[in-house]
Amino acid sequence: MSEVVKVGDIVGRRSYNSDTMFRIENIVDETAYLKGIFFRLTADAPLNDLEVISSEEYQRAEQVEFDQYRTILPPVMSQMRSYDNGDFYISGRILHVDGDEEYLQKSIKLYKYAKVYAQAFAVEEKDMKVKVPELVRRLRPNIVVITGHDALEDKEHEDDLSSYRSSKYFVETVNALREMEPSLDYLIVIAGACQSHFEALIGSGANFASSPKRINIHALDPAIIAATVALTPYEEQVDLREAIEKTIAQIAGIGGLQTKGTLRYGIRKV
Repeated sequence: MSEVVKVGDIVGRRSYNSDTMFRIENIVDETAYLKGIFFRLTADAPLNDLEVISSEEYQRAEQVEFDQYRTILPPVMSQMRSYDNGDFYISGRILHVDGDEEYLQKSIKLYKYAKVYAQAFAVEEKDMKVKVPELVRRLRPNIVVITGHDALEDKEHEDDLSSYRSSKYFVETVNALREMEPSLDYLIVIAGACQSHFEALIGSGANFASSPKRINIHALDPAIIAATVALTPYEEQVDLREAIEKTIAQIAGIGGLQTKGTLRYGIRKV
């Protein structure tokens, strides 16, 4: 007899050895519609393929996610806590635009933990091309994150943007931003979600993008990259390998180009 599940339960799919945790968003007939807890993906599954995740297992996974926060703090953080002789630091300003409100809130928590300046908005992927440039004009960030939900829906035509759920919207948004600011140093763009068309995003002007191997990325991966850039001194280049290795998806999920940091040092009279 299959396990009884209901909307709101945290579950895994037996057919995938429960390798990813989902929350049941809706049930129609014998099909459950699922949303990833930690990874940026949606799915559906037969009810008899689902098993409820224990609270203990879920709490362990949450702790792993929280532990990721610590990985984003580069050595400069220890300097930032020292204000001797009037020294101070200002991190780069982040604009985080997310197609998913729940994942947006996770990213906000990470930015607060890292003590970086970030403003965050939930915007549907299809609306980003218009709304993100408007936000950039108004807020003047150094770093823009464009993320949400995506998927490679036709694996036989991987090079075709129309084979992806949202990549075309991300590409259109990056193009619009590069019309405003062509320089990869003056406006740093981090774009993409699960299985996004990496080459198209980099080609349109993103500094960092997902997903080179068309894999699912963690909900926090774009924010980890953004916070790392925000906390890297502006006279230095971001260590690409080190920054990408801080993410959960790592090099299969995130790639990027040489990029300058945005943290600025200052001095004041004391």
